Amino acid sequence: MKGSILGAQVRRAEDPRFITGSATYLDDTTIDGALWAVMVRSSVPHGTITAIDSTEAKNMPGVVGVFTAADLDLGPMPIEATGATDETRRPLIASDRVRFVGDVVAVVVAETPAQAVDAAEAVWPDYDLLEAVATPSAALAKGAPLLFPELGTNVVLAGGLDTEGDVMVDAEVVVTVRLENQRLAAVPLETNNALAIPRADGGVDVSLGSQGVHGARRTIAAVLDLDRGSVHVKVPDMGGGFGAKINAYPEQVLVVALALRLGRPIRWQESRVENMVSMSQGRAQHQTVEMGARRDGTITALRWRVVQEAGAYPLYGSYLPAFTQRMAAGPYRIPVVDFRWQSVATNTTPIDAYRGAGRPEAAMTIERLVDLLAAELEMDPAEVRRVNFVSPDEFPLVTATGERYDSGNYAAALDLALARAGYADLRAEQQRRLAQDDRWLLGIGLSSYVEVTAPGGRKDWGKVEVTAEEVVVYSGASSHGHGHETTFTHIVSGYLGVPAERIRFVQGNTDDVPRGGGTMGSRSMQMAGSAVFRSSEAVLDKARRLVALLTEAAPDDIVQFDDGKIGVVGVPDSGKTLFEIAALANDPAHLPPGEAPGLWAEDNWTQDEATVPFGSHVSVVEVDRETGDVKVLRHVACDDCGTIFSRMIVDGQVHGGVAQGIGQALWEGVRYDADANPITTNLTTYLIPNARVMPSFEVDHTQTPTDLNPLGAKGIGESGTIGSTPAVVNAVHDALRPLGVRHLDMPLTPSRIWDALQQ
Repeated sequence: MKGSILGAQVRRAEDPRFITGSATYLDDTTIDGALWAVMVRSSVPHGTITAIDSTEAKNMPGVVGVFTAADLDLGPMPIEATGATDETRRPLIASDRVRFVGDVVAVVVAETPAQAVDAAEAVWPDYDLLEAVATPSAALAKGAPLLFPELGTNVVLAGGLDTEGDVMVDAEVVVTVRLENQRLAAVPLETNNALAIPRADGGVDVSLGSQGVHGARRTIAAVLDLDRGSVHVKVPDMGGGFGAKINAYPEQVLVVALALRLGRPIRWQESRVENMVSMSQGRAQHQTVEMGARRDGTITALRWRVVQEAGAYPLYGSYLPAFTQRMAAGPYRIPVVDFRWQSVATNTTPIDAYRGAGRPEAAMTIERLVDLLAAELEMDPAEVRRVNFVSPDEFPLVTATGERYDSGNYAAALDLALARAGYADLRAEQQRRLAQDDRWLLGIGLSSYVEVTAPGGRKDWGKVEVTAEEVVVYSGASSHGHGHETTFTHIVSGYLGVPAERIRFVQGNTDDVPRGGGTMGSRSMQMAGSAVFRSSEAVLDKARRLVALLTEAAPDDIVQFDDGKIGVVGVPDSGKTLFEIAALANDPAHLPPGEAPGLWAEDNWTQDEATVPFGSHVSVVEVDRETGDVKVLRHVACDDCGTIFSRMIVDGQVHGGVAQGIGQALWEGVRYDADANPITTNLTTYLIPNARVMPSFEVDHTQTPTDLNPLGAKGIGESGTIGSTPAVVNAVHDALRPLGVRHLDMPLTPSRIWDALQQ
């Protein structure tokens, strides 16, 4: 690999159009004659549908139609959770029963969005109300109402590790925590949407916000019984996903179905209030975990008991505990882990992936336990971590949970984070404030984490094609804020010696990209990036073979000069640019026997194992002992994602992740009342962080390459979220510990802290 590829600071290719407002989001697209769809949603959490009166709505101005399940006769969504059953599949549109506030019961199609909204408000569903369950404890109670009576239980999935005997037998001390990773809303800048345009040949062009166009196409084709080749899906510029846009939504499939039925383009754009109740949510994991240790701080065992909220329908989120289980040992040498979990249906918005998807839940709990253990043993939290870290010479390592850790140097990341933070000075300042009985308590929180990236579906596609004018890079990944255009262009530019301005990047379009795994699970660089890199290698090899034929030289004597030209070693004048070679490559007379015309290559990259990035974060907070207010003064993140190709892109991912992690720690949380009615349905009741309350993040990295892919890359997209939340939570508890507060659940709001201080 060329050294020029690595670690350079490059301008983000995407930024000019985003900064100048020339980016094209789906809502910016103008389609003449397009109709608008608006969903009629259930206003009750649980009930049977007795009637839907749409007479008034159908007669309103501009209304083309009002459609219910009886009108459309469409099958359910595919099973999206490993182990889910036919009984729990989500209907495309509710026909007999609604299971959460937000379930779609009808669709209004009109000439304008305003007309569609007005008509939707005139559709009157009638329900026989059923008792609802808002929490797992309510759903698990004896005699609880069942969301799926035919299933006979509200437990939709369960699993764990087969661990025999008392795992705590060697423990000299045991610490326990009951911890709630609260339910979170994804809150992307751009809400869900879709645009479907029927084609004369019976196919359909679909534009939507999606983290994987090929997955969306599979779902649409499967539900509507269409030939997959007749469904063209593309993603324009897209404002965020965070895991909530991995899977296609019933509303998106409905838009396609109605466009084909009516023979006209139909578009749909979710409102923010709709988004807060209908877009899948994350976390919602409840844990009771014990950590056994010896008096010297050595951890001997973990015992996990996990209850996962599935929401009204078991999506991928109901399988999240399996990913928590994979990371249940953290970065520590823990000989035995006892892990049991179950996922429970409730009358709430379905749970799906959200940035980190099961791994933040593991790190949050382990890191709280390590701090509680340190307090119990009166040891420094950093020292407890060092005592238990897996050492660099133990890799590759298979943990007690069966997860393979490929490479790491966990102590180096912690040492760098502590040095950047000035840890000793912070502890001295903390003691000074305590001695002076300062109103503002200082807290220093640590977290050391591992995560699994590219946890599944470890294959992807890439293609590099050189023409006489440009290089075109095709990728199976799809950016929604990640900077793929910058990063992948940088890889190809550095390897082929071609200026970045002569490279065009193509993504998120099933017509141009025949297959791909999409963007999720921090997989893009190691999977799609490796496919693009290997395609670049193959292009350069073919170019060398062509030049060898043209110059009648041996292939081994053909080299790439510093100016990017390819020619005979020691004869610079023999060099030709890749664009000149591409022009010749279309003439069979210039091709070696058996070579296909053109200068291009594609690669289907498959990675045998997941990679395991890691890092340590240090958060410094102040807590007002009189009001419970928390100020984040500093946050130091030291993350290791293997080989870094663009420091700007990597740091940007960490910045975004840290902001979301701090949001979970201090402010965010979806709430329902006891009857399962949502009470955080807008951004005045669901609080997200803003620039005013965020410090300037201090970001650094160690680099421990993996040998699992040619780039040495691991994932970075979720690291900031995983490392930051426990660091902030530990920092707040570190400040409160002298006042007798042992543990509080997130979010650590002023009122929650104040109540604890009063008690």
